[in-house]
Amino acid sequence: MRFVAPLRGTVDSACFDHPAFAAYARHLDLLRAEHWPALDELDRRMGAVDPGIRFVRQDAALLADGHHYETRIAATGRVATRPDNWHDLLNALVWMEYPALKRALNARQVADIGIVGRRERTRGQCALTHFDEAGIVVVMPDASLLPAWDRHDWSTLFLDGGSAWRHRIHIHVFGHALLEHALYPQPWLVGKAMVVLGDDPWRARDTLVSAIRSGQVLNDPLELRPLPLAGVPGWHPRAGTVDFYHDAPCFQPVREGRRYPPPLPVT
Repeated sequence: MRFVAPLRGTVDSACFDHPAFAAYARHLDLLRAEHWPALDELDRRMGAVDPGIRFVRQDAALLADGHHYETRIAATGRVATRPDNWHDLLNALVWMEYPALKRALNARQVADIGIVGRRERTRGQCALTHFDEAGIVVVMPDASLLPAWDRHDWSTLFLDGGSAWRHRIHIHVFGHALLEHALYPQPWLVGKAMVVLGDDPWRARDTLVSAIRSGQVLNDPLELRPLPLAGVPGWHPRAGTVDFYHDAPCFQPVREGRRYPPPLPVT
């Protein structure tokens, strides 16, 4: 079933208190306001972090310029944006908070378009798109919880590892489609994770940017680890109860033969 975002007037502003929106605290006024923000306001805020990016109305004139969505960004800095649209507004906020990551994904997309053209998609492009839409960056101080995660042992990962999730693990919700799902109350969010080992979230992000740009990662969608965010302490009212990790639909068993790549070490 195709996801349908809620109407702006029906969204409970309390949903923006969810940890999924923590990285976007500076821009929550744009989400809580009664009316949709103008593109000029998005541009003003974007200009403070990356003046080379602009949000432009997606209309027939723009789409007639001969560019693919990604090549337009690379060549002109213009991000096609539909007004009054949750998906594109949240995409703009991700650009504001993670411009280097967004530019790295764009550079890789454009490189592959140059190789296979617009009508074909590489496995790498699929991985880049999955991460762009539903990605999360998980920064862990060590690999002690990875064996449980590898085998989808959710109760061990989240219950036994509860203290680590509360105090030592950093989660950056990057995917704008994932944020869109969080507009509904008590969402069953499942992020597609890139894992970085280290203690400094900022260095971890820089490490991931470099790895994406160099083609070290995101060459196949199977590199992405599913993480049911509802299981993280504080992310769902039932998180922390044993039965939750066995009966909630977001906690799926690992597929036979599934293997995940090792995490990236901070460089």
